[in-house]
Amino acid sequence: MASYSIGEMEELTGIKAHVLRYWEEVIPSLAPKKDLGGRRVYSQRDFQTIMRLKYLIQERRFTIEGARAEIIAEAVSYVSSCQELSSALESICEIRSSLTDLYLLVKKYRRPGGTAGGKK
Repeated sequence: MASYSIGEMEELTGIKAHVLRYWEEVIPSLAPKKDLGGRRVYSQRDFQTIMRLKYLIQERRFTIEGARAEIIAEAVSYVSSCQELSSALESICEIRSSLTDLYLLVKKYRRPGGTAGGKK
């Protein structure tokens, strides 16, 4: 997995290091890990968050507070959609289990000649 120093992140994004450090304080989802020497190590996810912030602030003209609220709202929406997906998958698994049970029941009582019980 790719990791970047603060200098590399500054080069990649065009955002100054002091701004990146400030964003870490006010944006909950931007939290680069630190190595043993205490230096920030940004992940690909951090990079995506920074690029999203840059877009919201520079292109869409959000304030930092507005961008923070937007990112939080996007995260809440994502979690909600994941919960809905999880619920749908659970329903599908229940239906599949019921269909499998039904198939096995029909197979158990079906005769080898293709009839299910009575004479042809």
